[in-house]
Amino acid sequence: MKKLLFGAIVLSFMSACNSDNISNQNEEAADPAAASTAAMERSCPSEELRQEALKNSPELRQRYADLEANTARFVNDKKLGRVLADGTVEIPVVVNVVYSNAAGNVSDARITEQIDVLNADYSGTNTDASKVPTEFQPVNAGDTKIKFRLVNTIRKSTTKASWKTDDAMKQASSGGIDATNPTNYLNIWVVSKMTSQGKSILGYAKFPESAGLWLDGVVIAAPFFGKTGASSPYNLGRTATHEVGHYLNLRHIWGDAMCGNDLVDDTPTQTTSNGGAPTYPLYNTCNSVKRSVMFMNYMDYVNDASMFMFSSGQKTRMQSVVTASGARAGLRVL
Repeated sequence: MKKLLFGAIVLSFMSACNSDNISNQNEEAADPAAASTAAMERSCPSEELRQEALKNSPELRQRYADLEANTARFVNDKKLGRVLADGTVEIPVVVNVVYSNAAGNVSDARITEQIDVLNADYSGTNTDASKVPTEFQPVNAGDTKIKFRLVNTIRKSTTKASWKTDDAMKQASSGGIDATNPTNYLNIWVVSKMTSQGKSILGYAKFPESAGLWLDGVVIAAPFFGKTGASSPYNLGRTATHEVGHYLNLRHIWGDAMCGNDLVDDTPTQTTSNGGAPTYPLYNTCNSVKRSVMFMNYMDYVNDASMFMFSSGQKTRMQSVVTASGARAGLRVL
């Protein structure tokens, strides 16, 4: 059907261009001036030239086909709500709850609450955005043009009370829940408890190089998921904001090294991670340069109440992976 429609469109284009160039052969111009004026009327040979070029070049025909296919996908994305009218990419989310007790079986209301936090933080409408220091306001990302929409919640009861960071919760064969089409959906697993090397883990994520693989997505321990009933000082839903940042290709702001590089130009270099509730301004010295650091960035390690911004450079980095040619382009389409 689409091929027939495409053929009809091409024929209509050719007919339209031909109509533009047809003069009434049964009439003659009343005078030379009228004939001259008629010769100057609008004429557009663009489509005729295009068809001739397509006929003579297989490479150009392939590029044309790719162009139209991409256009069709974009139109369909808008219909599906994946790409909104303002260009925002709306990511569909599947939450997989693997619980061993009532506390780990987070409620639907709490899941909705967490999605709301993600949407606020990624659109720059979080209530604490006003706390961004004047120094960093020029590089505050504001709206990243990325939104989130809950499409399904899957629950599974298990006798396993604690999980490691080995992705076992992502496979039914090991007591977890298999991912729902990870190419096209952001899968978030919520587990009752998570540890690594004897330490409690709030969450972890896979970077875009894992896009579409069975293990792709984000894992959050239930005590740090959402707000209501979550454990202070990580009870404002920012663990998910941080981990989804990794999912969208953001590194830790200190570059995971002493005075490291997070590959973002507008985040000041800092010595290492910051924790707790620092007081602004906080200065670090790297390579003999003293800087006020952006500890309130979502990609640092501070308490939930102390983080409330992404930078413009981070926005650009995230946008690059959800474009039609990005590593997570599948999030735009079914």
